[in-house]
Amino acid sequence: MTLSPEWQTFVDAATAAFPALGTEVLDAAEARAFLAARKAPVVAPIPVAGVEEWLVPGPDDAPEVPVRLYRPLNAEPVPGVVVFYHGGGFVLCSLDSHDRFCRTMANEAGVIVISVDYRLAPDARFPAAAEDAYAVLRWVADHAESLGGDPNRIAVAGDSAGGNLATVAAIAARDNGGPDIAFQLLMYPMLDPACDTGSYTANAEGYFTTAAHLRWYWQQYLSSDAARTDPYANPTIADLTGLPPAHIATAEFDPLRDEGEAYGQRLREAGVETEIHRWNGTVHGFMSMAFHLRETQRANTAAFTALRRALARTPVI
Repeated sequence: MTLSPEWQTFVDAATAAFPALGTEVLDAAEARAFLAARKAPVVAPIPVAGVEEWLVPGPDDAPEVPVRLYRPLNAEPVPGVVVFYHGGGFVLCSLDSHDRFCRTMANEAGVIVISVDYRLAPDARFPAAAEDAYAVLRWVADHAESLGGDPNRIAVAGDSAGGNLATVAAIAARDNGGPDIAFQLLMYPMLDPACDTGSYTANAEGYFTTAAHLRWYWQQYLSSDAARTDPYANPTIADLTGLPPAHIATAEFDPLRDEGEAYGQRLREAGVETEIHRWNGTVHGFMSMAFHLRETQRANTAAFTALRRALARTPVI
């Protein structure tokens, strides 16, 4: 397949509004400043039942972690809870960049969503983000009831680098005796610092997120070459037995496509119930960026339906 005209229009606009990471002398602070200077269109926020800002204790002596809690409209009295980790290559993005997506997920899945503002690289390299991810997950499990959610129905979710943090948090929960996680939603997850799959070659350039971008992100995130073989940085080498069921969404024209699908196959081989959905004609980041396009709506509906089913108090038919 090739990009449709509407997806090509999206890619052209997104590329023009994005810093040329990995292709010129540009550090993380400059990249963030570039994005902050963009004139974003004014869009009314999607209504939800409530939005709250919290500060969660960080790991050990680390700073507190800001989180944003979204309460869904028309939810059951005690809904499930999703801990969400935003993408941005461990370097960019924030609670605000994924606000619209989190509001949509809360309403469509009927869950409380807690979005995590973990520490960013290179200011705080690995394992900072992974440690923040697990610290917030534990806090949510300990406080879910007081927050109005069900502590027995908790999921993790994330896109791109956030998909890495979501599955790493699930691995840490298994390794450390809890909390129990019901489900993991991984959207085009950024998992393997080797950056050497076939889709890295086939989709290296021309589809918004490039292979050069992703290699630059890994360079910012990893504190040493040894970190490349740490399963909390590179979950593709982790023991995957005992992890919660997963829904993995990949994009056809994405350098990360193959590693996400291979990770799903490894989960299946480890006995983990896993759905793998490749969305043809799409590009990296599409589920949280291109809301107006049909494929995004279909992919999000599938993901949110999977979440709703996994966290429902009674089976959803």
